[in-house]
Amino acid sequence: MSDPSIVRFRRVVTSAYAYLEERRQEVNDLNVFPVADGDTGDNMAMTMRAVMEELDRLDGLEVDEIGRTQLVQALARAALMGARGNSGVILSQIVRGAAEELASRPGELIDPVLVASAFASAADAAYASVRDPAEGTMLTVFREMAHSISRQLSRLEADRQRLDRDVSDDQQDAVLAEILERAVADGQQAVERTPEQLEVLRESGVVDAGGYGLVLILAGVVAGLRGEHEGAPEVSHHEAPPLSRPHHEDSRYRYCTNFIVSGTGLHARDFLPRLEGLGDSVLVVGDEVTLKVHVHTDDPEGAVELFADTGQVTNLDVADMREQIAERRARLATGRTGALAVAAGEGLEKLFGELGAHVVPGGETLNPSTYELLAGIHEVSADEVLVLPSSSNVVMAAERACELSEKPARVVAATSQQASLLALVELDSDGSVEENADRLEAALSKIACGGIAPAARDDAQGRFKKGDAVGFIDDEIVAWGGAGSTLAATVERLAEGAEIVTVLTGADAPIPRAELDTHVPDGAEVEIHDGGQPSWWWLLAAQ
Repeated sequence: MSDPSIVRFRRVVTSAYAYLEERRQEVNDLNVFPVADGDTGDNMAMTMRAVMEELDRLDGLEVDEIGRTQLVQALARAALMGARGNSGVILSQIVRGAAEELASRPGELIDPVLVASAFASAADAAYASVRDPAEGTMLTVFREMAHSISRQLSRLEADRQRLDRDVSDDQQDAVLAEILERAVADGQQAVERTPEQLEVLRESGVVDAGGYGLVLILAGVVAGLRGEHEGAPEVSHHEAPPLSRPHHEDSRYRYCTNFIVSGTGLHARDFLPRLEGLGDSVLVVGDEVTLKVHVHTDDPEGAVELFADTGQVTNLDVADMREQIAERRARLATGRTGALAVAAGEGLEKLFGELGAHVVPGGETLNPSTYELLAGIHEVSADEVLVLPSSSNVVMAAERACELSEKPARVVAATSQQASLLALVELDSDGSVEENADRLEAALSKIACGGIAPAARDDAQGRFKKGDAVGFIDDEIVAWGGAGSTLAATVERLAEGAEIVTVLTGADAPIPRAELDTHVPDGAEVEIHDGGQPSWWWLLAAQ
């Protein structure tokens, strides 16, 4: 026979999961920070599901048989093992922080005082799990909910702060539901404030996805405490606008990598520097026998290899964030105006796709036909279409395709792939094609372009020989010689007066991407992406 305490606990957790699951896609679509990969709802749901599965495993046992300390520790470990992504790992640490506080007070009835302590401990654990915590995220929202419960304690009568042993289950649930409902309301206000605290949210027109997910979970907890016959807190919907744009601070790495390390004498801080050498968004949490590792990297195998002599690696999960971003943008690409871009190179095609554009492959010569462009215009899932030709040789064919199109279509004369890419960031899918053309053309006027390519022949002036690196800004040769020195000199010239320089690595670039930082001049802020373009070793753009 199941212990009533475990049954009640599972009822609450199941209700919390159901509330999150009902709006999981809504949470996914809000996800733009730290990476717009659209999986925050999925990751939080996986963590909650792992806790539910652990409760199923314990079904039939008595709390007295396993002990409350062992129970909450088992649930915390289940959350850790099931966590994926930033949001899932942080949620697992919220569960761990609360569990540790509950386990430290065996025999105490779960009442408002203990709940306030558990929330405070959970907030501390969540913040401690992140190397550089950002405000305006799920960390902020949970801290505000914890503060809400602490504030309420001072206004509760003494007999409601600490509950007597003879209180009924229904009375205990009612008291806890009351203070948690207030925390839900305060959490919703905190979610509404997140765009004021985090620029990427404000620019994208969304609230923080993880914070919203936490509010849904806590609302589900209240519903579970109250049962089927009483009202649960209402939580406002938050829908992402079409084509919310990823911020330039998104991860430069491709794979969201998660795994478990089991061993002895494990310390999270020992591994942070080496993981940060392989990627970003690094989280390592756990204890001396089990660590959960999360990192965004281009080298998942290398991340796993760091632990080869330390312990056993299990539960490896690798997600392609570029595909996730493209899928998210495809879901949201329902506006009035869409974009068609000509591109050459696997990386560039993906970058355009992540920004919501339909791509016409340009091939080695970047020169599709008028009818290929016309077909592409008709494939864009929008009423009106902007065409970015990405080459001066394509402009006339693009203009002819727009003339033949049944849809309103207009060319924005971006004459390089890098110019098309940076201008595309300014697309407003709700605006008309004419309004967008004006916006993108204004953006183009502020973009300087360049590149480095191998010389096709000896220079008539004797400056370089066939195969040497030649650096261009627009059509002017500004540097030549070795690949590294030419790249550095061209970037330095291009960076003058610019805020940021974008570097797109070509398919045959002679310097590996991982080593490019050593060839970038000091003081220049540079973003590096894999373009995969033919002919050009590196394409450059400054703005």
